[in-house]
Amino acid sequence: MHPKTRIHADPSLEMDQFDHLPDSLLLLILNKVADIRSLGRCGAVSKRFNSLVPLVHDIYIKIDRVVTVDGSDPDETPNIPSPRPRNMFTNFLKMVLYVIKPFHHIRSNTSGSRGPLFPQLSSQHSPAQVLKNFTHVRNLHIVLPSGDVGTEDGVLLKWRAEFGCTLQNCVILGGTCVDKKTSISSTQENLNLNSNLNLNLNSMQEDNGTMPESFYTNGGLKLRVVWTISSLIAASTRHYLLRQIIKDHPTLVSLVLTDADAQGTLIMGSKQLKEVRENQLACSASSNRTQVPACNMKLRYAPYLELPGGVGLQGATLVAIRPSCEGSGSGNGSKKETDSFILGAFDGVFKTAVKALMKRRSYLLEMNGF
Repeated sequence: MHPKTRIHADPSLEMDQFDHLPDSLLLLILNKVADIRSLGRCGAVSKRFNSLVPLVHDIYIKIDRVVTVDGSDPDETPNIPSPRPRNMFTNFLKMVLYVIKPFHHIRSNTSGSRGPLFPQLSSQHSPAQVLKNFTHVRNLHIVLPSGDVGTEDGVLLKWRAEFGCTLQNCVILGGTCVDKKTSISSTQENLNLNSNLNLNLNSMQEDNGTMPESFYTNGGLKLRVVWTISSLIAASTRHYLLRQIIKDHPTLVSLVLTDADAQGTLIMGSKQLKEVRENQLACSASSNRTQVPACNMKLRYAPYLELPGGVGLQGATLVAIRPSCEGSGSGNGSKKETDSFILGAFDGVFKTAVKALMKRRSYLLEMNGF
């Protein structure tokens, strides 16, 4: 009679393999996750994850809705949330950004935990409230649901601004119409080729290196001024709304606030963030935004630009903006630094457009602070 054999389970197979990973490696993985909703779900996995998620360095927040509130408290919850109209920028002078129910289903699943990593949201929380449990944020990227400045269909408007306590650099790229060639029949292609040839010939007759007279008489300059002021209001409003986040997170070294339309981008590096922490913001007396200082603007213009990929830009305009006062802050760097900021502001065909416009003659404009 053979002795009975017993089969024992290998205890190593029952152990969670994540338990073998050191905290430092798990943090590297969580930093790659970045998205704050996904991080919230990770925090609900285990007690260990719950304690590690607040230590991540890189966070990405996508804003679901922008609502207006009465009052100036950025943490106030509005009674009736409503979407911001797409074609207006006046409403965001009193706006608060909200992440709608990002962690409404999350609960701590460990009895020994200090409670949920993220509070349950009955309606919505601002980014400052959602971020309050993160203690080591270094790189923060926030995305708004849409651009701030309304434009007509086919019009191009993009801006990028750098802020410390106030505006340090801003570049605006605009065009009255973006032409995109598509695949069509050879007959229609020939007709379009002749049409484009006539357009380019007319543009060349006007384009002798100086600003055409029609630019001043047909409202072209006025339109560019409206683009500039609207973009600066948008940038200074975004900057003002970030003040609480900057105050609450002294570990921040990089902050980017952009939008899903890729219309505008506000950036702040370690030097700019330090400047904000050490100095008081100069706020506009009439609205909830940072005051824009008196500025010098260099405007460059081309009636028509042919860009890669069959893209053409009519009324191409580049506006580079810097504070005119030497005491405006640390943004007054060298010409080389300014040119580097302008050339690095946009990607793809827009970068090509900037390079082409930088070779054009510049016209200096002055603007009072507002």
